[in-house]
Amino acid sequence: MQVDLIAGSRYRALPSHLAESMTRHPTILVFDSGLGGLTVFAEILRARPDAQLVYAADDAGFPYGAWSEAALVERVNLVMDRLIARFRPDAVVVACNTASTLVLPHLRARFPAMPFVGTVPAIKPAAAQSRSKMISVLATPGTVVRDYTRALIETYAADCAVTLVGSAVLAGLAEAWMKGEPVADADLLREITPCFVETNDRRTDAIVLACTHYPLLLARFTALSPWAVDWIDPAPAIARRVDHVLADGGFEPRAPFPDRSMARVLFTSATRPAAALAHALRDRGLSDLVEAPIPVFA
Repeated sequence: MQVDLIAGSRYRALPSHLAESMTRHPTILVFDSGLGGLTVFAEILRARPDAQLVYAADDAGFPYGAWSEAALVERVNLVMDRLIARFRPDAVVVACNTASTLVLPHLRARFPAMPFVGTVPAIKPAAAQSRSKMISVLATPGTVVRDYTRALIETYAADCAVTLVGSAVLAGLAEAWMKGEPVADADLLREITPCFVETNDRRTDAIVLACTHYPLLLARFTALSPWAVDWIDPAPAIARRVDHVLADGGFEPRAPFPDRSMARVLFTSATRPAAALAHALRDRGLSDLVEAPIPVFA
């Protein structure tokens, strides 16, 4: 198994000739702090099978919720600097709510020629489809307290009763689940129960999964729910946005990428996936990927 090292060179802007875009397959970099972005990666793979995909997990820095804002901005900028220099993608997807709500403006200023697609809490669609007008946002503590999240609520859910639920452990439980470690129903139920609110004749009917890790546990959430709700996963909408961004850059859909084995899953910790995680990746339709760790930091 090949191990790639990311060079520390600075990013140079890609040529913007649309004619070139029409003669090659686009490269998409999907980035997250850990495994949660795989939910987004899978949707992009389905939407754009013609693309060459790279999934990069900054697992050496996981969880991002434990970082101060200034330190997280610095770290993501450094990791992205090296990833972009190495892979020269045509689009970058930040498949992490915590990073998107904080770091995206810095990334766009640092790499003005690079199209970035972020991940933000899907409050707008949840409010639009809620019949009871009682919705919950299940997120990390960092996303819950962001001004960006509050602004989304004020803009798109002013007519709803919104319950914000910040979990400090769910992302870690999702990582454990993907690695084949046991995750107790009681631990999951404790984290999702505050999302279910009942007042008089109304109760929560839509829950925003405002962390890309959480859809990894969606089947478990559904089985444990005290009543049926709509779980709002942003991954399909993100994939549609990536498709639009590529089209704007001249990359119209074409024949599938000829050598899917060129796609890679990369880990900044340089820890190779254990057997259980490799199996989980195959179960998610990622069996044709090469897991190639990259130690970003010495």
